[in-house]
Amino acid sequence: MILKIEHLSKVFPEGDHPLKDVNFEVNTGDVIAVIGPSGTGKSTLLNLINRMEEPTSGRILFRGEDTTAPKYDLAALRRRVGMVFQSFNLFSHLTVAENVMLGPVKLLGKSRQEAYDTAIRLLDTVGLGDKALSLPGEMSGGQQQRAAIVRAMAMDPEVILFDEPTSALDPTMVGEVLTVIRNLAKQGLTMLIVTHEMRFAREVSNRVFYMDEGVVYEQGTPEEIFDHPKREKTRQFVHNLKVFRWKTEGAQYDYIGMMTALESFAYHHMVPMALTRRLQAAAEELMTVVHGRPGAAAEGSELTVEYLAEESAAEIRFRWGGEAFNPLEEGDEIAMQIIRHTVHDLKYTHENGESLLAGWLAEGGNKA
Repeated sequence: MILKIEHLSKVFPEGDHPLKDVNFEVNTGDVIAVIGPSGTGKSTLLNLINRMEEPTSGRILFRGEDTTAPKYDLAALRRRVGMVFQSFNLFSHLTVAENVMLGPVKLLGKSRQEAYDTAIRLLDTVGLGDKALSLPGEMSGGQQQRAAIVRAMAMDPEVILFDEPTSALDPTMVGEVLTVIRNLAKQGLTMLIVTHEMRFAREVSNRVFYMDEGVVYEQGTPEEIFDHPKREKTRQFVHNLKVFRWKTEGAQYDYIGMMTALESFAYHHMVPMALTRRLQAAAEELMTVVHGRPGAAAEGSELTVEYLAEESAAEIRFRWGGEAFNPLEEGDEIAMQIIRHTVHDLKYTHENGESLLAGWLAEGGNKA
């Protein structure tokens, strides 16, 4: 084990609390993709590991030593833990070679000739040998990010932290940077990579951390996280699901409010008009059948729509409390004919005093 995080928390002065209780271990050779929605503390986590920010509480153990201890040598830590930022952070007045040489000369005590030889060798490995004497401003964003990776590699680190290394790049330049990181992974370098590139995260990593709610919400192999996530938020995120929820407090509900909110959701997420109308029709009839039955439950209900843009399809789920009531068998006949015509693969279940009716809708009528 090279790195261990114990009960790590960070609260910023303005009150933001992105990390609440983060715990994990990193083994030598691990390539860990850190994914999750914006604002869930992924970049903050890397900044804490590299001690560019102070944790509010918890411990960060590197090679068994607590880097949060008062007298820990942070300069030594940063020589062993490299960092690649979103925005390159190259010195604009220095050539690419000089940017790469700076750390080895200043921090490792290498001669300028030795540092230069190392810089040229490493730049060659990422296809930048001919850019050694160029200034950063003379290169593309992808080339600058590759140079930033080489700068981190020149320190011969034990771990490299990548903070969204492609987020500042034009889409046409993303591939060249990801190729460099793939090659580093093949060399067995230990890496933590905060990324929004899901396909890349799946391909390059041996472990994936999904961060949410101030913690590592779920972790596992790429297959476990992307194919068989155990937790609901993980599933919604990795499948890029857009989720709409509407709750009622009792048998009465705000029909206009629900329809308006559903239409606003569909507009915001560019749901096709045909599918939007099918969703609204299904929602209206489900509400009518469940809330209009004799002795409708006072516990209220919840309508959930999960839209999958890639398939132009949506899953609709309707939950309510009370005694078992199967709309497929007991519901209003006309309303249920409309629902069956609109929603496919309808299934009803009742467990622990809660009923669930769920099915799929697609723009063209059948789920893709």
